[in-house]
Amino acid sequence: MTFADLGLSPELLKAVEDAGYTEPTAIQAEAIPPVLMMKDIIGIAQTGTGKTASFVLPMIDIMASGRRRALMPRSLILEPTRELAAQVAENFEKYGKNHDLKMALLIGGVQMGDQLKALNEGVDVLIATPGRLMDLFERGKILLNGCELLVIDEADRMLDMGFIPDIEFICSKLPETRQTMLFSATMPPPIAKLAKTFLSNPKRIETARAATTNKDITAFKVHVEQRAKLSTLQWLLRNDLVETAIVFSNKKMTVRELNKKLQNDGFRSGEIHGDIDQNTRQKELERFKSGDINILVASDVAARGLDIKGVSHVFNYDTPWHPDDYVHRIGRTGRAGAKGRAFTFVTKSDAEAIDNVEKLTKNKIAVFGKDDVRVEIADPKASKSSDDDGEKPEKSEKPARRSRSKKRDEDGDTQDAPREAKKERKPRRAREDRPEREGRPARTEREERPERAEKPEKRNRGGRRRRDEDDEPVPAGEWNGPKPGFLDMGFKD
Repeated sequence: MTFADLGLSPELLKAVEDAGYTEPTAIQAEAIPPVLMMKDIIGIAQTGTGKTASFVLPMIDIMASGRRRALMPRSLILEPTRELAAQVAENFEKYGKNHDLKMALLIGGVQMGDQLKALNEGVDVLIATPGRLMDLFERGKILLNGCELLVIDEADRMLDMGFIPDIEFICSKLPETRQTMLFSATMPPPIAKLAKTFLSNPKRIETARAATTNKDITAFKVHVEQRAKLSTLQWLLRNDLVETAIVFSNKKMTVRELNKKLQNDGFRSGEIHGDIDQNTRQKELERFKSGDINILVASDVAARGLDIKGVSHVFNYDTPWHPDDYVHRIGRTGRAGAKGRAFTFVTKSDAEAIDNVEKLTKNKIAVFGKDDVRVEIADPKASKSSDDDGEKPEKSEKPARRSRSKKRDEDGDTQDAPREAKKERKPRRAREDRPEREGRPARTEREERPERAEKPEKRNRGGRRRRDEDDEPVPAGEWNGPKPGFLDMGFKD
């Protein structure tokens, strides 16, 4: 099947061909014809399988005929994040270049001036995040009663971000006679309820079971201690043939710290998270797409819908708290038929989280092992056997610690004492070996040494006596610790 078999216009087919696509994906082949027939759609497909084009392409042909009016967009696409909204806008520009369509992008983090100007001139397609759209609607800067078509994209992410009440409010302001499409990789109960409320006799298109992962992605879990995460990540980045990679973390603070550590270790990395303004986030994405950096450390703001070609690896530095996020995170690789690898670091505290992921996907994640390593690792047994075949290697130049039973003569030669003498000799070093000190000649005769019973009392670093186990017992109620000096001053026994 080709795109020409789906009923698209020649102008649109030319744009698709110029973009380098010839055959539609499964979700595109099943969704585009009913969308052109103005039917409501519930689309469930794995992330990275072309859901965006499955509604962008038919929308361009539908919107090609009609008249624009100020402040009243003809169609509305709701996206959960700014990045995903900007990506959908890029798709409209790419595929709609042969059509006279006006598009506006309403997202937070940027000035409203250009957005309001575009709305005043009239738009055919409005792509928005719920927060900015609600803000402009409450200010009376936009009217929704002229909207003919509504798309709710990444609906499960909308649920996670708390946008469902806003979506319900927006849907209540739209005309009842409209076409509605809902797309998601997962379908939790609240989303199913939303679909029943605002869709009319929808056609359900499910190219894969909800919450399944892409067959082109090889996924592993790596059991690791918390303190060893960074070194494990660095080893994999250096040894798993990584071309480009996205490293996901659950916390924005961890994203910042991890990016800084990777940069200090010589990696070309950047970061993206919710605390970065929109312009900076967009610049980081452009650097990643252009190849200026090949590692992007990100929070879940980049987990949904970002379509970046050539991402060879995804690393879950933290096991995701929500199992749905796992599906979307690893979906950044293995896109458009390419192969990808995904690694999830699992600590002891992540046991429940990874179990929830495996329950959701109904798939046991393989544990990363020696057979999965892409570089040759030296076998310690082989090196040991090679040493046994030849002469034993010389010991390290680092001098070994001398035994206490050895003494060093004046010439520096070391002499081993007999084993019997070792038992008798208690002092650590012979007295005659010690240099003479001023006013204190060294002892040369063994007989001059005091007997063990007359051994001087041990003293601590402060010069005070330390109590030994063989001291006489102290009567109950009396002080049995070190005796402070001030107790001897001004008191009589």
